[in-house]
Amino acid sequence: MTAQHHEPSPELIPRPEMAFPELRAALARVAPSRLAEFQADRDLAFTSATQHGSFRPIRLFQVKWATEIEIERLPRLAARYRAALDAANTLDRHDPKWREAMDDCLAVREEAQAAVTDA
Repeated sequence: MTAQHHEPSPELIPRPEMAFPELRAALARVAPSRLAEFQADRDLAFTSATQHGSFRPIRLFQVKWATEIEIERLPRLAARYRAALDAANTLDRHDPKWREAMDDCLAVREEAQAAVTDA
């Protein structure tokens, strides 16, 4: 069996730093329709951090949005995620392919999250 050569996946943009301005700027380039959701999540994270006296909600916000951006900035990953999500949303839950689609959605998210948290 011969080894397959895998070319690195092209990136639409470089991976941003996990600071709010960099995440917002990156999201504006790869998924501008989600900026309002980003802002609402940021507001909730700050409110929760203040209420609980913890930076954890802010860190969770950063990881969530860095993960979303990681998926969108890599066309290969975004296409895989959209295909799996589309299958999960259209297949019957009793169809074994539904579970495969859900597993692939989770695998994509885990891959993206690992990339941004290990960076």
